[in-house]
Amino acid sequence: MNDKQVQRFLTKYIEATGCHIVEKSPAHMTVKLSPAADRELTNRPYYWSYVDRAGVEPETMTYLFVTDGQRYDEQQLRQAEAETEAAAELGEMEQAAQSALSRSIGFVHGSITGVRTPREDLYFGSRKLDQLFEAARVGGSYVYLFQEPERRSLNPFDSIAYTAWLGVNLRVEFACDMKREEIHSYGISLATGNIQENFHDRLAALRLTPKLPANVHTARNGLTLARALTVVETHLERKLRAADFKWAEGAARRLDEELVILAHYYEKMLESAEEEQREAIATQYENRKEEIRWQYEPRVTVSAINCGVFHLEGID
Repeated sequence: MNDKQVQRFLTKYIEATGCHIVEKSPAHMTVKLSPAADRELTNRPYYWSYVDRAGVEPETMTYLFVTDGQRYDEQQLRQAEAETEAAAELGEMEQAAQSALSRSIGFVHGSITGVRTPREDLYFGSRKLDQLFEAARVGGSYVYLFQEPERRSLNPFDSIAYTAWLGVNLRVEFACDMKREEIHSYGISLATGNIQENFHDRLAALRLTPKLPANVHTARNGLTLARALTVVETHLERKLRAADFKWAEGAARRLDEELVILAHYYEKMLESAEEEQREAIATQYENRKEEIRWQYEPRVTVSAINCGVFHLEGID
């Protein structure tokens, strides 16, 4: 993941969480965090518990996110040199006047030191970028979006029908002493029960928004979310039952072979062991059998990566 990709991801996160960009360059962003982002990124549970109890307006932190450290440091060096040259060009009269003003009122407006802005260097593998990834993963696990209409009617009383779809991305893991994964993307219409595979590809071609578009009405749902998810699970289970499971047969044979070798080793050890040692050896034997079964025994697991409700144009 290069610097440009990191900055694109950071920009998307900032837009999604409602943060404010104070300053931006190809090498950095100074960002005033939104309350939601501040809760996720700053690790200030006591402050936020106080805000929640007292009901006061929160004061969120400002971060300097640097995506290209070398380039940013060079920019800062050039800026500092330019400021030094500009300061050197000030006349003695101006310096004396500023000094006198400082003595008379204690400070001048231009000399006020701002609140410290923490700097975080973002690069692939950095702690703060990992934290942003995790915040995006958790926050993006469940979404509620609307398709932006492909056409706009000139009649303000026209209304476009939308159907709510449950979209689910599922990870299927085939595991033994080897591992293979598949991603299955399903969409099911909550109005009709129609199921579509590769639903993510359909969504990728659309423009989606969290706001309900104008002149849109949604069809009545015929399925609950729980029922729709059950239908998807049944569909996937039926598909998996028809898959090729030769890999599982091979894993079962390797498991039997390993258990035979293990039994040959420990049974001889138990025969020759002293009475007081046999219990410990037997326990160790059982533990090793469980480890080998966990390693070789074929299994299929399904887990949800993310999901959402998507209101799409049309009744289907």
